[in-house]
Amino acid sequence: MEQPFAKGELNPFGKFFTGTTHLQRLVEKDDIWNSSIANVTFDAGARTNWHKHSGGQILLVTAGEGRYCERGKEIQHLKKGDVVKIPPEVEHWHGAAPDSEFAHISIEPNIPNNQTTWLEPVTDKEYK
Repeated sequence: MEQPFAKGELNPFGKFFTGTTHLQRLVEKDDIWNSSIANVTFDAGARTNWHKHSGGQILLVTAGEGRYCERGKEIQHLKKGDVVKIPPEVEHWHGAAPDSEFAHISIEPNIPNNQTTWLEPVTDKEYK
């Protein structure tokens, strides 16, 4: 899968994901830019746990085919060029399609107050 940024190392937050993911930090959290920006690459079928961000999140899809779902809503299919704006405190998950790798840029605005709260894993039933 061709993508514009490096795949990075195995995701150090892997305990909050199902499947294999990689993380490449592009902009570290700081008080100057008020954001954290990273490239996240998912193997086919890999996904985050349910989670929420107190300051919201923006996803920029750069490669592959993915999925995004807010709690209680239908799954959205994602492709290169899609943008997902996630309001603060909205419980959601995102990841790769069952048969495709997936990559997105994750932007966490409103630093330093934007905190991620990790919740339970997404079940196979919820995923499919």
